[in-house]
Amino acid sequence: MTAYDPNNIFAKIIRGVLPCERVFEDEHTLAFMDIMPQGDGHVLVVAKSASRNLLDADPAVLGPLMVTVQRLAKGVKAAFGADGVTIMQFNESSAGQTVFHIHVHVIPRWNDVPLRGHTGEMADPELLRTQADKIRRTIGFVGFTG
Repeated sequence: MTAYDPNNIFAKIIRGVLPCERVFEDEHTLAFMDIMPQGDGHVLVVAKSASRNLLDADPAVLGPLMVTVQRLAKGVKAAFGADGVTIMQFNESSAGQTVFHIHVHVIPRWNDVPLRGHTGEMADPELLRTQADKIRRTIGFVGFTG
């Protein structure tokens, strides 16, 4: 298995080297808006520990990660009045992983609204900020901005 690269984009976001629109943070995890969303309210939840993906993660990391995923899934569903939530997690490039730091996609979904493709097109930062505010209020992560 390939070694973990501490200079991947999510590791830089965790360290504060690169910006993100933070939605939630605790000792073990960070959740932020996906800048290339496949749907309104698309959030990424990352473990703060150094792992490429689920295959090499310390099992102790997975519990706190999934607790945050559940919190964000409930939050985005409520914040956007969604019918459901898609949770996705990819492991290695053949499975669609493009950033090699363990992360989970949380995307609110509506009946008869297809998931947008991963086009590489970046969303408007102000739209992401507005969506993040909505989610932060819903999950009780108030007083936090960007």
